[in-house]
Amino acid sequence: MSKTLEDLITRRFQDVTVSEAGHINTAEFLEAAEGVVKLFDILESAAFYPVKTDMTANIKKVREKSLSNPSDPTVYDTLQKIITAEAKEGDRTATQGLLWLKRGLELTAMALKRSLENQKETLSESFTEAYNKTLKQYHGFIVKKMFGVAMLACPDRETFYMKIGGDNEGAHEQLLAWVNALQGLLNELNIFYASGAFDKGL
Repeated sequence: MSKTLEDLITRRFQDVTVSEAGHINTAEFLEAAEGVVKLFDILESAAFYPVKTDMTANIKKVREKSLSNPSDPTVYDTLQKIITAEAKEGDRTATQGLLWLKRGLELTAMALKRSLENQKETLSESFTEAYNKTLKQYHGFIVKKMFGVAMLACPDRETFYMKIGGDNEGAHEQLLAWVNALQGLLNELNIFYASGAFDKGL
């Protein structure tokens, strides 16, 4: 029996707490981001290995920072608090990790949304186009070549959708809601990074 998206994840992006000011709960966001890694795991495709490995490492960086002050767990309980604190401290390890995690998630969100909206397009085409518009601009020649080859190794559409719950309207709506919620969180992060030029030099 194939697993659905709900089987794969412990927290949906729809369920991540965001304050009225747009500040995102750190622990909940990282838990939801791990759902993307689990999604790539069940697909068992070499195409997603570079993105999955990078995401896992960056989730770890942000989580380690969020847990670095056990005497006061509220110090880093939002992603924006981590970014602001590190800008003052000088060590921006978690800020950089979150930046690259955000970029990997942007690739995922764009590729999946494109795939859902263009059902005649292969998964390789969807992910390649998304890569070209997201991560590619930050990569050097060798990494670009590696990702270009990896994207060509994506599974076919039928295999992909059957492994995450089915190639039908209900499953597509569920996936689209997940993707749209993710994009909303990424939009908040993009606004915040831009507001203080927190990505400068990273």
